[in-house]
Amino acid sequence: MLVKDIMSRHVRTVTPDTPMREVVSAMTLYRVSGLPVIEEERLVGFIAEKDVLHHLFPSLEEAMTQRGTFDFEDMESNYAQVVNLKVSDLMSTGVIGVTQDMPVLKATSLMVRHRFRRIPVVDGDKLLGMMSLGDVHKAIFKKNIADVCAKV
Repeated sequence: MLVKDIMSRHVRTVTPDTPMREVVSAMTLYRVSGLPVIEEERLVGFIAEKDVLHHLFPSLEEAMTQRGTFDFEDMESNYAQVVNLKVSDLMSTGVIGVTQDMPVLKATSLMVRHRFRRIPVVDGDKLLGMMSLGDVHKAIFKKNIADVCAKV
């Protein structure tokens, strides 16, 4: 089974200039944990929930000076500042992708190794789709159930 057999081809994307308020709204509304960042039809980054939440915590320098005396309740108020940023302020660059002709389990091994729940499917720097761990599990389940049912 190849990635192109199970990937999602209709993918929501954002640009580096998209306000984070729109991104977090879309993540919440559509229940996705991350979105590819596109610029002039090229994949230039990825923005994930973890990028947003990571920004709520103090930097290493701040942590060293405060010596573990953090008001975690107060940190939640930083969220208002985060949603006023743009995607380019928080996104990850140097995105790892897979090709559509890659075997599914080879692509999955990359996802597991990097602790990704979803990964872009690319042709060079052009986004073709996305593959999630859920897509992999569902495809393998269907294939194996079909094989078992055919033998009965």
